[in-house]
Amino acid sequence: MNTSSESSSSRRTFLGSAAAAAVGTRALSAGVHAGGSDLLKVGLVGVGGRGTGAGQQALNADPGTELVALADVFEDAVERGHRQLSRMFNKDGQKPRVTATADQCYAGFDAYKRVIDSCDVVLLATTPHFRPQHLRAAVEAGKHVFCEKPVAVDAPGVRSVLESSRIAEEKNLNLVSGLCWRYHHGKRATFEQIKNGAIGDIVSMQCSYMTGGVWDPRRTPEQCSSEMEYQLRNWYYYTWLSGDFNVEQHIHSLDKMLWAMNDEAPVTVSGSGGRQVRTDERYGNIYDHFNVVYTWKNGVKAFARCRHWQNCENEVDDYIVGTKGVVNVMRHTITDHSGNVVWKFDGPGGDMYQIEHDELFGAIRAGKTINNGDYMSKSTMLAISGRMAAYTGQRLTWEACMNSEEDLTPSSYEWSDNSVPAVAVPGKTKFI
Repeated sequence: MNTSSESSSSRRTFLGSAAAAAVGTRALSAGVHAGGSDLLKVGLVGVGGRGTGAGQQALNADPGTELVALADVFEDAVERGHRQLSRMFNKDGQKPRVTATADQCYAGFDAYKRVIDSCDVVLLATTPHFRPQHLRAAVEAGKHVFCEKPVAVDAPGVRSVLESSRIAEEKNLNLVSGLCWRYHHGKRATFEQIKNGAIGDIVSMQCSYMTGGVWDPRRTPEQCSSEMEYQLRNWYYYTWLSGDFNVEQHIHSLDKMLWAMNDEAPVTVSGSGGRQVRTDERYGNIYDHFNVVYTWKNGVKAFARCRHWQNCENEVDDYIVGTKGVVNVMRHTITDHSGNVVWKFDGPGGDMYQIEHDELFGAIRAGKTINNGDYMSKSTMLAISGRMAAYTGQRLTWEACMNSEEDLTPSSYEWSDNSVPAVAVPGKTKFI
């Protein structure tokens, strides 16, 4: 893939001094900070709403952390996130926790490299397309990572992430996934019940993620300098950036299906989808609804549906049916087949976003290692395979999807026109 030079646009330059040298740090193994006495330098890559939230949670997780560098493709995002986090953590009379100066706030497609060079722990929260590239750079540099979901938008990206996860394991680096339900106390207890046979053998599963959608894109003057800028600012609506919403959002539901199956991948995927409501070209090239069926080798099927339609019924629920009972995952209950509640979680739910970071930094301090690379890659591929099946209208095998050569990377990262592939048409769009 090609990248443009940093001088090609003001948006590609670093904030503050363009010639400022990044602060170098040694590569970290998991045990370097055991004992809790040393400073952990945190870097944030991707300073949108989720990234700013991750920065807050990382600083809350450990009093010995400082945010020393931030990066985003846009200057205004870096400035806004730095301002928000500084207000939260740099209080009068207290030691500042956000120590990144203007020279340590970077903008541009290559800005992530400066952050990785500056920190011990890197938080990856950019749009999903960039995740494989950023993760590989972080683990090769020997950094612990919090990695938001999904981890890729295509199969080559997933394969890259699997390899990066292997490298992280070899280096005893922590790699914590943003698939946050796996860190929720109620969900953990519920899936432990499933694992222990509370519902018998799993027969079928159903997950739904039906909401009104996300922001409505508009081409404002400040977003019209180039097609690339418009797409990046409205990244959700472009498959190359988000993976489509079956990947970016519905992955949370699909991840629970994979969890129930002990992280074993299905053998076939089939489905449908399309654009019924979001038909205007400003909505990019993603679908607004999917219906996908995943089949495992033991015959278990997961029926997965998601849609973004306004003024319609919303439903975000997951059900797992077994020979002895039914799990309502979101309500943490198990009923028998007569509808009687036989188990219900009554403990604290906890803030799963915060728990992710508490466990990440706790592991670093204790010299332990968490590596979520396997399931975060499989769940991402589960979502991508569903998109592939819906886009093509074909029944696909898991093996074929994992080995797909479809690469959604643009020809270059330039602040210029970036052509948008046509909306997929089942029966015409080919599987690659």
